[in-house]
Amino acid sequence: MMMTRRSFTLGLAALPLLAACGNGIGGSGAATIDARVDSTLSQMYSQFPGTIDLGQKAAGMLVMPLVTEAGLGVGGAYGRGALRVGGATVDYYSMVRGSGGLQIGAQQYAHVLFFMTDDALNNFRRSPGWAAGANVEYATPERGDTLAAETTTSLSPVIAVIFGQSGLRLGATLEGTKYTRIIP
Repeated sequence: MMMTRRSFTLGLAALPLLAACGNGIGGSGAATIDARVDSTLSQMYSQFPGTIDLGQKAAGMLVMPLVTEAGLGVGGAYGRGALRVGGATVDYYSMVRGSGGLQIGAQQYAHVLFFMTDDALNNFRRSPGWAAGANVEYATPERGDTLAAETTTSLSPVIAVIFGQSGLRLGATLEGTKYTRIIP
């Protein structure tokens, strides 16, 4: 069967919608998000034991259990998660990312933002929408790699750990990420 340019374009346009199906859009609310956050933290702590110490030293953690990202020239990502302070959920957030540039593909991953200082946590909680910027240190550990709080807390007040990637997204892009408080 020959695929026309129109059907190919429509298929690519539908890719982000299809990819978003598993990320909790329209889920059953806070209980679902909390269950996914618990599962994500268990997975992270078992795969990367150095994050246990990081979590204990953090003033708070924003856990995004499943972020779905897709792009072809123009891309986007979406996920929902919870802010935990002292081990308890205090707020729920959505994450939206837009990107543009040379890119193709789709992927899903989890990420956790560790707020290493009270100031960083308070700035995040007080803002109407917080954009990840140059003050965030990103760590993408591979299996067997370790993260130690002693080496990373002096580098940045916010540390992002990205893990559990599946799928493939290639390219060079300019991106912006925004976190917004939600009521699930």
